[in-house]
Amino acid sequence: MGELFAGRYELVDPIGRGGVGAVWRAWDRRRRRYVAAKVLQQSDAHTLLRFVREQGLRIDHPHVVAPMSWAADDDKVLFTMDVVSGGSLAHLIGDYGPLPPQYVCVLLDQLLSGLAAVHAEGVVHRDIKPANVLLEATGTGRPHVRLSDFGIAMRKGEPRLTDANYVMGTPGYFAPEQMLGDEPDFPADLYAVGLTALYLLTGRKPDAEALVERFTEHGTPCAPEEVPEPLWHVIAGLLQPDPGLRFRTATGARKALAAAVEMLGPPGADEEPIEVFDQLGPLPAGFGPDGPQRPAAPVPPPLPAYPPPPPPPVPQTLQPVSTRAYTSPYEQQPAHQPLAGALPQPLPRALPQPLPQPARPSAGPPAKVAVPVLILALLCLGIGIWALSAS
Repeated sequence: MGELFAGRYELVDPIGRGGVGAVWRAWDRRRRRYVAAKVLQQSDAHTLLRFVREQGLRIDHPHVVAPMSWAADDDKVLFTMDVVSGGSLAHLIGDYGPLPPQYVCVLLDQLLSGLAAVHAEGVVHRDIKPANVLLEATGTGRPHVRLSDFGIAMRKGEPRLTDANYVMGTPGYFAPEQMLGDEPDFPADLYAVGLTALYLLTGRKPDAEALVERFTEHGTPCAPEEVPEPLWHVIAGLLQPDPGLRFRTATGARKALAAAVEMLGPPGADEEPIEVFDQLGPLPAGFGPDGPQRPAAPVPPPLPAYPPPPPPPVPQTLQPVSTRAYTSPYEQQPAHQPLAGALPQPLPRALPQPLPQPARPSAGPPAKVAVPVLILALLCLGIGIWALSAS
């Protein structure tokens, strides 16, 4: 399995490289989904501050790929975004060359829609180019553009991290005022959109310096051979060297583009269909659509079979007592005759005899007989004592 970052993100395979770090396809264990994770080293304060700025952007728009979450682990940091698997506009030109004007109008309208949302947050992208405009893998259906890579983006009014004489961005897509050291502003992004549109229509990177000379010498020059006239008026409004003559907002450029699309009409029936297919390829071994395919936990052996316990005893059903009058059979027949059909009676047992009591001494004659005898005895005793005393 892949490297585990911060205990949550499992890095699967590298899918690209941004301005300041590598981009990986990663499995988010908490959300249980694949994400694109940009990983960079905490090499210096400027790089780390750019990371903080980029991951701090929270732009929820269907044509923008903005950071979702971030994590730090040892000397590395990462932030995650949606996975966009259809490659970039640079891949599309590499596969098909110049694109049909109607198809380019769809791409430009979506790019300007996403850029309008970015500018509404006060953010200047500063690095719009074909490689930073990604595509969903929609096959031969309607294309779906998403603006990405906010590595050098900044909010208007924030302090610059580089010297005023140092220009940030990709050479060949700078606005003229950027080359003069002006503060980044929204019209500079619109100039880069115009250069990207020329790249899509001609199939080659435009010569920005030559364009500035042509506009400076002749005003708005004639349209290139590959660009229809209605569409060229929109692109020329994006490429004006003077920012004051350029479209000021992405929304204004979209309105002009919508009018040009009506003048162009529907695409030709003989045009080759453009297919945006998956550029990432299959997941590596051990990973599936639902995440890492880990071996199943061993199944414990079944418990030994024991005989089932005996069923509980069935309670006996009591018969109801008859309510008829009952007459004892002993009242009908003599006791010494057994009753016909009656159960045998138990033999009578001898009653226990009382134990013999010890003989008690007789109480003697009644008290009325014993009293005279006692008086006579006392009289005789007195006579005898008198006789003895007289002699």
